[in-house]
Amino acid sequence: MTRSIRGSRRAALLLSGAAAATSLLLSGCGAGQVSETANKVPSVQGVNIETENGQLAVRGLLVDFPGVDGYKAGENARLNAVIYNDSKQPVTVTVTSQDAREVVLTGTGASASPTPSESVSESASPSGSASASPSDSTSPSGSASPSESASPSPSAPAGEPARFEIAPLSYIQLNYQGDRMLELVGLNESLRSGQNVFVTFDFGNGNTITGPAPIAVPFTPPAPPSPIVSREGEEGGASGGGHGG
Repeated sequence: MTRSIRGSRRAALLLSGAAAATSLLLSGCGAGQVSETANKVPSVQGVNIETENGQLAVRGLLVDFPGVDGYKAGENARLNAVIYNDSKQPVTVTVTSQDAREVVLTGTGASASPTPSESVSESASPSGSASASPSDSTSPSGSASPSESASPSPSAPAGEPARFEIAPLSYIQLNYQGDRMLELVGLNESLRSGQNVFVTFDFGNGNTITGPAPIAVPFTPPAPPSPIVSREGEEGGASGGGHGG
């Protein structure tokens, strides 16, 4: 009787010890090691840059996908960015780029003209005398409603200087999810997906950051070109019919 009781006690102690060791191993795997997904960088396009103090930052800096042929020199390119002001003071931001003639603000549904200054001067000079006489003749009451209705809508501007103010502890969204976005006007050289355009954000008071804006790449590969075998067959069939005749 004594031996059987001692044997059962030893078996119980061995089983409890094995269970405790198993629980320690499992807890060690969960707490002592870092999962592989924790070290992975999210596969989201765009670059994040910020000032040294971290109070001013630009997130998701990215140039629109140009298509298979890329951007040609002199063309315009849309620029996506979300700019944060985590300071307690308002800041005025000026955006420039060494890789384009200028940077402008434009509506998400409108593209900036290649030369905004020239288009404004040209539209102002010929319409000075021509617009005055029709308005006087068509509106006897002297109201300026026809000329005002002909002006472009402010919701879709053709392009204005990339200079704007951000309130304290706020941000501005310049992408397709917002009302406005940045546009690079007159690229200095041709660009393709994977290359970068350097953009400078001047927040004033010596707070300036410059970072690369990558040219977006497509999430899906382009469609393969149509096979040329059918074309060769058609030409051969046509030539064969000629010989037969």
